[in-house]
Amino acid sequence: MKVIILAAGMGSRFRSLTNNKPKCMLKLSNQTLIERQIKIFHSCNINDITIVTGYRSELIDISNVNYVKNENYETTNMNESLFCALEPSNSHVLVTYSDIVFEQKIIQQMLEIRDGIRLAVNLNWRKYYQNRTTHPLSEAENVLVENGRILQIKKNISESLQNQQIGEFLGIMMLSSDHVKILLERYSYLKKNHIGTFHNSSSLSNAYITDMLQEIINCGINVNPVFTEGRWFEIDTQEDFKNAEKLINKFQS
Repeated sequence: MKVIILAAGMGSRFRSLTNNKPKCMLKLSNQTLIERQIKIFHSCNINDITIVTGYRSELIDISNVNYVKNENYETTNMNESLFCALEPSNSHVLVTYSDIVFEQKIIQQMLEIRDGIRLAVNLNWRKYYQNRTTHPLSEAENVLVENGRILQIKKNISESLQNQQIGEFLGIMMLSSDHVKILLERYSYLKKNHIGTFHNSSSLSNAYITDMLQEIINCGINVNPVFTEGRWFEIDTQEDFKNAEKLINKFQS
C-alpha cells in the first residue's frame, strides 16, 4: 500500500496564517495537519508515503517519507499535483488532500475493499456546513450516487432522482494498481490531445481531481463510493480552522 498526500497548494484563503508556511503545517492541538494524517497511516501499517509539495516546500520536513515537488504549483491545481507523484505500481494507492482532518476509522473503512476506484463519501455531509459562513454548502465537492456507482462528481450538485443519493467527496481516494494504470494512460492521452476547458475547470493543467474523475466516469470506468462514518473536517478557511480546533479540543477533553 502506498499513500500520496497532496500538499502543493498556496492556501490563499489562509493568507495571514500561510504567508510563511504551507497550510498543511498549521497546528491543531500542537500537531500539524500533515502529521495527524501520517500518524494514522502508520497506525494502519502504511509506511510508504509520498508528499507532493509546492508552496514553501522547504518547510515540510517530515522524516521517513518521500517527496515530489509540483514545480508549477502556482499555475496548476490538484490534478496536476496528483500526476506529479502517480506512477505505475504493483500495489494499491491511497490519495488524500493534505488539508483535511479525519479519524482512523475512515482509513480503516477505505482499506476494507480495495478494488477499482473508490472515494470516501459522507451522506450526512450537510451537518459539516453548519457555522461555515465563509465556506457555503455550494462549495462542497458532491457526488451523485445510483446503485452503488458514482454518476457525477462536481461542486454543488443539488438535484437527484428518487433512487439517487447526493454525498460529499472527502478528499480520500483508493486506487487499485490496474486503475492507476488506467488513470495514467488517460492523463497521458489528454496531455497530448486536449485543448480548452476540462469539465468544470478552465484547462487540464488547472483541473481538480474531481474533473479527472468525471473524465474517467465518462469513459465508462466505474467509480464507487465508500460511505464513511468517522469524524472529518476540511480546513479550507480560517473559520474552518477555528471550528476544527474547538471540536478537537472538545473530543479530547
